[in-house]
Amino acid sequence: MSSNSPDVIVAGGGIVGLATAMRLLQRLPRLRLLLLEKEASLATQQTGHNSGVLHAGVYYAPGSMKARFCVAGRKALLEFCAARGIPVRVCGKLIVASHASELTRLDELFARARANGVEDVRMLEATAMREIEPHVAGVRALHVPSTAVVDFRAVAQACADEVRAAGGEIRVSCAVLGLQRRAGSVIVRTNTGEIETKSLISCCGLYADRLAEQAGAPRDLRIVPFRGDYYAIRASRAHLCRALIYPVPDPRFPFLGVHFTRTLDGTVLAGPNAVLAFARQGYERLDLNPFDLAETLRWPGFWRMAARYWRTGIAEMWRDYSRHAYVQAMQAYLPALTDDDVLDGPSGVRAQGLRPDGQLLDDFSFFASEGVLAVRNAPSPAATSSLALADAIVDEAQQTLSTLA
Repeated sequence: MSSNSPDVIVAGGGIVGLATAMRLLQRLPRLRLLLLEKEASLATQQTGHNSGVLHAGVYYAPGSMKARFCVAGRKALLEFCAARGIPVRVCGKLIVASHASELTRLDELFARARANGVEDVRMLEATAMREIEPHVAGVRALHVPSTAVVDFRAVAQACADEVRAAGGEIRVSCAVLGLQRRAGSVIVRTNTGEIETKSLISCCGLYADRLAEQAGAPRDLRIVPFRGDYYAIRASRAHLCRALIYPVPDPRFPFLGVHFTRTLDGTVLAGPNAVLAFARQGYERLDLNPFDLAETLRWPGFWRMAARYWRTGIAEMWRDYSRHAYVQAMQAYLPALTDDDVLDGPSGVRAQGLRPDGQLLDDFSFFASEGVLAVRNAPSPAATSSLALADAIVDEAQQTLSTLA
């Protein structure tokens, strides 16, 4: 191995990869680190397409990595932003039961939030709920005052600044195509040539499963991309939502459902829905990558999931193509909204790990083998959790990769 070869390569320039690179250099300041990002700019995929919500940790199973890292990551991220002057707005969130049939699930969510250490959560009756959001409809709500909004791309850029200041190199427009092992090192194949390194950490998001399988991970997980489209509420009607309004999660559907988010710039977004994307970077309805789509359709877990959720899936697809149907879903929470109040908004793609049995992998997941550590699944709340998740990745790397011990 050349004396100029990096000690470790981090693949992926989203918020998780950048936070991991930053934490590595904080612990091992003499490490020769190279971060590779296939796009021309950093944090342009999932990091750059989310709604910017800094979650408190309400939804996740107690004891799970999601629950632990979300609570710890939120605290660490608030401190990180304060130290670097990154704007954060702590605006709070209402999780609204629109019907009495949802009250049992709301009570369960309250208990889960307290078990996860979200101490400021409180239950509100309808009158108190409307003191916070005067235009909301519902019978009861959980108020989570610590929920906030932030620009995660700005956070990612600040992590990149820290990496460069610590001597790490960041190389954009450099896509990782594959890897092979050779005499105690890892050869990383890229579109610009081969790079030899002692260790590789993959934080590849939408492509996490492919590199993990090349590293030897079992074929028991496939990343299936789900596109989520947002509408923006017209500025003259944005007063209908002061902060964040969320539904009680529906167990008949694996995703959260339509909700409202007031972003840092004051825009109110409604959404997202969740429909199958025909490409892993399929941000538009007509975006199609035949290889990506064929890979999804060949995966038995996709068809088992589709059989389980076909009714709600069809409803999501209908709302994706019918603005009126989408607005009707919004009106369950903000009845004053009309079709004329909404404009086309942004979209995102969620990289979701799906098992062969059709169950979503509902936690973060790593795989380590012979000089490679791969993050296999890191869906929401990965951005909120990023600094705590990065600590866990570095912990795992130091335990399983001898070159980083």
